[in-house]
Amino acid sequence: MECTIIEKKSIDWWISDVRMYYVNTHPEMLSIFEIYAAEAIFGRYYISEEIDRLQSGAEILEIGAGSFLLSCQLVREGFKVTALEPVNDGFSHLKKMRQIILKRAEVLECVPQHLDINAEELQKENLFDFAFSVNVMEHVDDPFVVTANVIRSLTNGSYYRFCCPNYFFPYEPHFNIPTLFSKRFTETAFMKRILSCKTIPDPIGMWKSLNWINVVQVRKNMQLLPGAELIFNRRFIVTTLERLDTDPSFADRRSPVIRNILAIFMKSGLHKLFRFTPLIMQPVMDCQLRKIDNAEVYSWRK
Repeated sequence: MECTIIEKKSIDWWISDVRMYYVNTHPEMLSIFEIYAAEAIFGRYYISEEIDRLQSGAEILEIGAGSFLLSCQLVREGFKVTALEPVNDGFSHLKKMRQIILKRAEVLECVPQHLDINAEELQKENLFDFAFSVNVMEHVDDPFVVTANVIRSLTNGSYYRFCCPNYFFPYEPHFNIPTLFSKRFTETAFMKRILSCKTIPDPIGMWKSLNWINVVQVRKNMQLLPGAELIFNRRFIVTTLERLDTDPSFADRRSPVIRNILAIFMKSGLHKLFRFTPLIMQPVMDCQLRKIDNAEVYSWRK
């Protein structure tokens, strides 16, 4: 049966199309593709409310576009998309993956504009109608500079939304290890486990990229950026837990012990109570930043 225009615009259609392309051309990379495909599908769900409010042709910035799967999809939906993504430590495998995906995107005419720079180098002003990043802010060199740059790049009243781990919670989700006081101390205690992690292509590079961002740090940074308003989404922890039940790729990257414990909460519905946990003790954070005053943002830069 031939797909409708609406079906062809959906991310499921796009992911299926690229998956078939991988099957036919690079089957050896299919397993890693599935990880990033699941992330793209989750990312599209994550920003759905903001996307629904935008007009066709709106300017969107994705910070840390990774494989470009989600950025390409947003181009397919009629937006002007800028994908910011350098290849840094821990993500060298993305270079080949991105090349494969962009070949298919060229055929379907959905290639985003690419900024091959670190987010700390972003110099756009009053351009984007929406910016987002999904599990990226824990990998940047300076979260404060990145936040300031992104806010400056937005038009007045526009939003930057990002989610990432909260390292005040004593758990490191990439390596499934507890955190012990500091990154250096944790590294000393768990270096053997970090090196032996088989779910990450470059474990040392990945570990080096982590900045241990946390809720308190984000709040402090925003006090230094009076031109923006910060809102935390307390329900994001519930969304994340429910993803364990609907996304096998995501669940497989968690330890069996964690999955079994959370399964008990999921079956009973008690996981929904986690939204009442203080933000500082939630393992993930979902932040929405709204630019409210150009003058304030510029005065910080000067």
